[in-house]
Amino acid sequence: MSKSTAPTLKKKGGGFKGKRRDKRRSESKNLSVPLQVGERKIKTSRTVGGNTKIIALKTDEGNLFDTKSKKTSKVKIIRVLENKANRSYARRNIITKGAVIETDQGKAVVTNRPGQDGQVTLKKLD
Repeated sequence: MSKSTAPTLKKKGGGFKGKRRDKRRSESKNLSVPLQVGERKIKTSRTVGGNTKIIALKTDEGNLFDTKSKKTSKVKIIRVLENKANRSYARRNIITKGAVIETDQGKAVVTNRPGQDGQVTLKKLD
C-alpha cells in the first residue's frame, strides 16, 4: 500500500470513521531521492495544479556566493567532505542542506534543499 497524506479515518476516541472519498493522486507521497555528485541528471514531476517540480538526481556544479565580495559564480563540485544529516552521506557523496562540500574554489556549505530546487546553492566558508 502506498503512503498518503489523506485525512485519517480514525476518530479521537479510537473508533473508525466511514470512508468519505478515495485518495487523491496529489496526496500520495513521493519517495525521497538523494542528490549525488556526478554528471547532471534531472527528473520532472507533476504537482498540484498542473505545475512541475524539477527533481535533481545528480549534479556536478553549483552556484557559489562569496560573502566578502558579494558575488555569485558557478563552481564545479568535487566531493562531499561532511554531512551532518548522516555520516554515510559523506562517504556516498550525497548532498543535502548543511553539507560541507569541496569545490574548485575551496570549501562551501549548501544553503538550499537541492533535491527540491533542482540546483545547488553554496556559501563560501572562510
